[in-house]
Amino acid sequence: MNYATIKECDVANGPGVRVSLFVSGCNHHCKGCFNEIAWNFNYGNEFNQDTINKILDLLDKDYIEGLSLLGGEPLEYSNQQGLLELVKQVREKYPNKTIWCYTGFDFEKDVMGKMYNTWPQTKELIDNIDVIVDGKFEMEKKNPSLQFRGSENQRLIDVQKTREAGKIVWANV
Repeated sequence: MNYATIKECDVANGPGVRVSLFVSGCNHHCKGCFNEIAWNFNYGNEFNQDTINKILDLLDKDYIEGLSLLGGEPLEYSNQQGLLELVKQVREKYPNKTIWCYTGFDFEKDVMGKMYNTWPQTKELIDNIDVIVDGKFEMEKKNPSLQFRGSENQRLIDVQKTREAGKIVWANV
């Protein structure tokens, strides 16, 4: 897995000040994507334990609320495998920090309906994520006034409450 960039103090992709990891590789190719350069799976730098250590160090500040995973596409299968170790180590070291994930996949249909039951990595990854912002960016539904999302079709889902309730529960942000 490769990653495009790490933002050390991000206030646009989740509540509070966050560390954001932008992974490389995306097959959605949404019209109007703000990060087309990260569509290429080979773009950027190699993601490895040194990268994880850097992110863990960046999270080690009281004012950092959590970690956001963006792309590219974090839930592409090849990216899930790399991100799983990251989220497990973040959960272990910082259990009170939140983990957000932005995906172009539909939560019910793609993530829970296919990936969750097919790939063990997906189940473990989803079990460690607090909020998923799902849905492809749709230029026709772009709305700059929306908080933490780009188009009106995208949803902020409280992952753990949704799993418990068996239906979508919106994130309270």
